[in-house]
Amino acid sequence: MIDFDTVIERRNTDSVKWDRYRDRDILPLWVADMDFASPPAIIRALQERVAHGVFGYGNAPRALLEAILAYVADHNGWLLRPDWIVWLPGLVTGLNLACRATGAPGDAVLTLTPVYPPFLSAPGLAGRRLVAAPLRLVGEHYTIDWSALEASVTPDARLFLLCNPHNPVGRVYEAEELERLGHFCERHDLIICADEIHAGLVLDPSRRHRSIADVSPEIARRTITLMAPSKTFNIPGLGFSFAVIPDPVLRARFRGFMKGIVPDINVLGFAAALAAYREGEPWRCALIDYLRRNAETLISAIRAMPDLGVAAVEATYLAWIDARSLRMENPQRFFEEAGVGLSDGADFGAPGFVRLNFGCRHALLEQALERMRQALSGHAHRD
Repeated sequence: MIDFDTVIERRNTDSVKWDRYRDRDILPLWVADMDFASPPAIIRALQERVAHGVFGYGNAPRALLEAILAYVADHNGWLLRPDWIVWLPGLVTGLNLACRATGAPGDAVLTLTPVYPPFLSAPGLAGRRLVAAPLRLVGEHYTIDWSALEASVTPDARLFLLCNPHNPVGRVYEAEELERLGHFCERHDLIICADEIHAGLVLDPSRRHRSIADVSPEIARRTITLMAPSKTFNIPGLGFSFAVIPDPVLRARFRGFMKGIVPDINVLGFAAALAAYREGEPWRCALIDYLRRNAETLISAIRAMPDLGVAAVEATYLAWIDARSLRMENPQRFFEEAGVGLSDGADFGAPGFVRLNFGCRHALLEQALERMRQALSGHAHRD
């Protein structure tokens, strides 16, 4: 029995998430790591590796490639080849490499907003120009605004950055959307870089993650897919990720931009990844059940609060909350002052929104929601 309600003290553990509010009574529900212990299989694998006592340079375990190929085939239905894999120390590294490896300085990079902040910063860091097309809210779900996307294309566009499942709005794009998006990129001769780091965290039982590269061999040849076990199995601090690049020319160009800059994976990252993909599935299934309960509690509570709205969460442990009706300059600061630390929507390209990480104990989530209720009640009385 896996108990996600166990209290694990993260204060004074050099945690980015918890140290942000050191010595302050603010519940940290911002950066995307969970408060749960990682799967027992991963902890055992790390303990065994540490017990060996030698931490020299390491190669990827032979079994790791086999485990990744089997995992992706089982969960995504996508059949990979071993030579398509490029090891990376982090997914953000992959985003930045993709921007540098496609087109030339001054070219445009397209994406859909709101989106994970490195999508917004990576083009500029590579000397490229960001062009953002806003998603459209239809009912409870964000969808691609095809007219806005078409209007955003410029002759110098060379790359499309896709987030699927989409952080922060929680969408799992359907097969028809991915096919249409793939054909859009073919028509405009765009390379695709797909961030699929949350692929293992699909909460909606009616959805299944599909990789855009699996739509067709033609689309696969223009796609860099970024994957990692870090979000699913809560090991982001161990620095392991990989890119899947079927086209040999694109893969060689991507590798070329890594030379002399991108470090190798550390031996503990390899050990954790192997254990995650080989033995982590029972833990992941239990996690999904727990996160679904948290999501239901959160969505029900937020929709009952005045002046707040929240999109349906099809995947991830992140909720995208619309606070624009509060008519305040910075809702993130307002909730922070009420004792709840959220992410500022402005960082995702959408001022007036906040993002809440519900990858935490249910009791802690309820405590945070109660603080938000009280803050809004006080705000309404002042109005």
